[in-house]
Amino acid sequence: MIVRKNMGRASPLVLVTLVLGFCFATYNLVTMIMHNRAISKWVEDDANGGIFFDPVIKMPENVRKPKNARLPFHVAVTATDATYSQWQCRIMYYWYKKKKDLPGSDMGGFTRILHSGSPDNFMDEIPTIVVDPLPEGLDRGYIVLNRPWAFVQWLEKATIEEDYILMAEPDHIFINPLPNLASGGFPAAFPFFYIKPADYEKVLRKFFPEEMGPVTNIDPIGNSPVIIMKDLLKKIAPTWMNVSLKMKDDPETDEAFGWVLEMYAYAVGSALHGVQHILRKDFMLQPPWDFEIGKKFIIHYTYGCDYNMKGELMYGEIGEWRFDKRSFLRGPPPRNLSLPPPGVPESVVTLVKMVNEATANIPNWEA
Repeated sequence: MIVRKNMGRASPLVLVTLVLGFCFATYNLVTMIMHNRAISKWVEDDANGGIFFDPVIKMPENVRKPKNARLPFHVAVTATDATYSQWQCRIMYYWYKKKKDLPGSDMGGFTRILHSGSPDNFMDEIPTIVVDPLPEGLDRGYIVLNRPWAFVQWLEKATIEEDYILMAEPDHIFINPLPNLASGGFPAAFPFFYIKPADYEKVLRKFFPEEMGPVTNIDPIGNSPVIIMKDLLKKIAPTWMNVSLKMKDDPETDEAFGWVLEMYAYAVGSALHGVQHILRKDFMLQPPWDFEIGKKFIIHYTYGCDYNMKGELMYGEIGEWRFDKRSFLRGPPPRNLSLPPPGVPESVVTLVKMVNEATANIPNWEA
């Protein structure tokens, strides 16, 4: 109001000085906000209402990689000596080798972290390091609790040449050459629609105290797929392990999180270290819910794919045509699986074709 009364008497020099001052202050404020808020919450809804991270627009200037810079990452997958885990690892390793050296790939070495405590029959086929399982009974039948403990051991005993690590799972298939999506201290992760920290604030406050900030500081992720700096993972892994065990010991938390408990534990463990992730929805697709391959990098075939012969999804029922990894708990899938009927999404057709190619070319497949 005072400015308006004196506007007519202000000299041009004063006005110019005021405008420049406001511009400078605004620039500094915006720059400070961008620097401190960094990245992982900079997401926007894509056409399907999901979360999509734009690495060109949203990446902070101070962490962008130089053009054409290659920052290789080591691919690490935790596994058991069960047949169910073995055949998935064999298919995964086949496609890793096929995509590793293609243009656009930053994939380096590969390690299967076998947390069964003793070697199995595939030590010569897949690069493997053997680590110990948790003491008997500690996982309470929830075998994925061994995952963080396996990473703790591997990081302590292995010589890893790469500065970055991709944490992967046996049921991942590389469909496109995978670049390093991380940027310095900002790991890259896939946002899972069912990981919702804000919906479980009461439970999460047992492990993520209020002084650490709102529970929305916990990213909606699991530990896989994640590309992360090796030194950063060395700090997070013991916390991730301890949080996992404490969550499993707490009946309320165990009931709330169920089979995704270990995923929440990684999200909490990394947030306790102040780590935020770049959320990349293009990191991975999950048939049958994701239809197209596009430019995504990994197929995660955790869900069963059931269809009738008209190509219509029959989720929750046994389809006339089906592919479900759980159909092969006791032995590997046979070679030359039947292809889906017409009308089934590209993602499912591609998955079966890639499984068939791998099984046709892996020696002694049904051994």
